[in-house]
Amino acid sequence: MSGRFYVTTPIYYVNGAPHIGHAYTSIAADIVARFNRLSGKDVFFLTGTDEHGQKVEQAALAAGEDPQAFTDRFAAEFRAVADVMGISYDDFIRTTEPRHKAGAQALWEKVAAGGDIYLGAYEGWYALRDEAFYGEDELVTRPDGTKVAPSGAPVEWMREPSYFFRLSAYQDRLLELYDKHPQFIGPVGRKNEIVSFVKQGLRDLSISRTSFKWGVPVPGDEDHVMYVWFDALANYLTALGYPDTSAPRMVFWPANLHMVGKDIARFHTVYWPAFLMAAGIDLPSMVFSNGWWTVEGEKMSKSVGNVIDPRDLVAEFGLDAVRFFLIREVPFGGDSDLSRRSLISRMNVELANDLGNLAQRTLSLIARNCGGVLPERGPLTEADTHLFGQASILPSVMAEQIGRIALTDALEETWKLIRACNAYIDHQAPWALKKTDPVRMEAVLRVLADALRVIATVLQPYMPDSMDKMLTQLGVTTDERTLAALDAPLPGGRVLPKPEGIFPRFVEPEAGTAQ
Repeated sequence: MSGRFYVTTPIYYVNGAPHIGHAYTSIAADIVARFNRLSGKDVFFLTGTDEHGQKVEQAALAAGEDPQAFTDRFAAEFRAVADVMGISYDDFIRTTEPRHKAGAQALWEKVAAGGDIYLGAYEGWYALRDEAFYGEDELVTRPDGTKVAPSGAPVEWMREPSYFFRLSAYQDRLLELYDKHPQFIGPVGRKNEIVSFVKQGLRDLSISRTSFKWGVPVPGDEDHVMYVWFDALANYLTALGYPDTSAPRMVFWPANLHMVGKDIARFHTVYWPAFLMAAGIDLPSMVFSNGWWTVEGEKMSKSVGNVIDPRDLVAEFGLDAVRFFLIREVPFGGDSDLSRRSLISRMNVELANDLGNLAQRTLSLIARNCGGVLPERGPLTEADTHLFGQASILPSVMAEQIGRIALTDALEETWKLIRACNAYIDHQAPWALKKTDPVRMEAVLRVLADALRVIATVLQPYMPDSMDKMLTQLGVTTDERTLAALDAPLPGGRVLPKPEGIFPRFVEPEAGTAQ
């Protein structure tokens, strides 16, 4: 297994403010990045903003701003949200940066040199909102007779000079890719949709525009700017230093994982691998697309007024509770609903009761009955051995699940151990052993402390701040927090800090007592 891991978020489009859907995809990619770091890998984690195209130019015009000033403002917003959500990115690339423009033009030239770009004229149905052309057979006819894109976006018939990419030449190679590398597209439902789309036949793709100027100029023909997706997708390479193949970061290519929303899966699983094939560049290992969020059962919409800024959620509920809920609520890859009641329930039942109470009970008993010192390991009973067995296999089980982006399943495995620990502490009743068998009491508390160390270690990617506090209270030093470090038990006799609650119960303001 390679010692390097390269993961990306989508290149977020800046024609509007960041919302909970953007944060969701970034958090998922962040969990994968952090878990791979925890596993000892050299990780490069990229995020950034896609800042060209007609939609951005029009949005800037509507706002009375220069496109560069407009994109500067929104890029700063996306970076701010990433920082508030605890996204541990290594680079934040903007497609208006000189390094990106140069790399995108170099990729164009490489593809053109292979004969896969030609000049023609485009006629077809264009959806400005999607920045995409659609075939007649893809359009949806509404009851009033108007035609719209599959996304519901309005379409208009357009004709303009355009450079084309010979996408049709790559149909068989793409189908072979999906067949030989079934993990390339995830989840399975999305893969089936993409395979079906490609099997229906691919038309050559228009990859330049002359009707607006806000884009990367086409090399050798500056009347044209690149189609926004040719430009945008190149970011995954340009951030590494492409076309300079000797750039230090280029060792991370090919990417291990592109994490994207399902609405842009086609661009990443059809167009992007075809561009790379045409340029003779190795393909990424996996493109995994997450589902969409509704809010209290309704689709997010500016007109409804239910678009949620993730920073507002963090301000009210705390960062780690929000990160936990977003990944915990629905199996990752499916659509999810953001319900206030569900969020508070997850916080109070699983974080405060299941995990928080387990840690508080264990650490408080050590503080009161063991002089605040981590007990030595004692002789193991069958119950101890069983619990240790569950704990010892958890990191490898989670590694396998996170490797296939089953992020919610990995959380559930941790909760199985948490529930087992709660059953163990209730059955062993160390508070009663204080008088009857203090030696056994210490052994039980040590088993619980060791299990909690495993739990807190593997949950660091999901809830970094809370697990930092829990590991500190368990006496785990900063260099003892990797998966490999779990192989060495902590020495008994280590003085532990005073225990403090990590996950307080959340009480709705109107239900609480007046302060």
